[in-house]
Amino acid sequence: MKQFFVDSIGRMDLIVWVLVLLFFCGSSLIFGGDVQLSFIGASGIIVEMLIIGISVEIIIDALKKQKGIGTITGFITNGPEAICLIVGLAAGDILFAASTPLGSNFMNPLLLFIAAIICATTGNVIKCKPFYSLSTITLTALLAAGFFLIPSDWYLWWTILSLAVTVPLFLLRPDEPHVQQLETSKSDAEKWLIAAIIILIGAGYFLDSVVSFAAVHSKAPKGVIGFFVLATLTSWPEFKSCLALLNRGKILAAILNITVSNITNIWLATTGVAYYLLSR
Repeated sequence: MKQFFVDSIGRMDLIVWVLVLLFFCGSSLIFGGDVQLSFIGASGIIVEMLIIGISVEIIIDALKKQKGIGTITGFITNGPEAICLIVGLAAGDILFAASTPLGSNFMNPLLLFIAAIICATTGNVIKCKPFYSLSTITLTALLAAGFFLIPSDWYLWWTILSLAVTVPLFLLRPDEPHVQQLETSKSDAEKWLIAAIIILIGAGYFLDSVVSFAAVHSKAPKGVIGFFVLATLTSWPEFKSCLALLNRGKILAAILNITVSNITNIWLATTGVAYYLLSR
């Protein structure tokens, strides 16, 4: 477990942690917020990000022998979005319920690109299945944007179109190569796999609440909060997954982690819309 703790912390993590503290505490000083509570909130965000990083390292190390690791992690990292969707539906607000999964479709590709730059694999990422990657990212982003631009009377048609586009995209995803492993005994990571998945989903869900706490007490401008904080930090599981996969040389897996995540976000939103339409 100590090794996963060490592997999950890199220079990028330390830089982001410092930026988080500077952002919230600095905003509190500039806009007249509560510096002490802003520091507590920012510290909470850092703890959440650390927990997410450790969980991702354990999950990917446990699944390294599995074919289709990119697809698997794409599903797993969408756990927080699924929980937020359920919370929104319980509140009867379909726009709020769908905003978290659909909003992630814009930030996920950017985080993949940033991860590729950090891992010095930008060229390999661009050359790996470019037509499928670009098509999937573009179409899922357009579907996500379209939902917020249409009246509620068109929700059914949006659901049908979304499924008609994303189901083929998922079925046509490239196959990941399977690496043969000789060892048969369970590793430490495999023993912690289920716990790591549960912790990742829980940490991802509560990250939004912690970010909101820090945002309120720092009195940062809402526009800046929406882009820099909510969009970026709530996609931290996908970002850490991309970093872990790229560092292991799994280029296609990292790409599929993002494309499958985007597709799953659309499916989550369509499920929420279907429930909303049937319950009216």
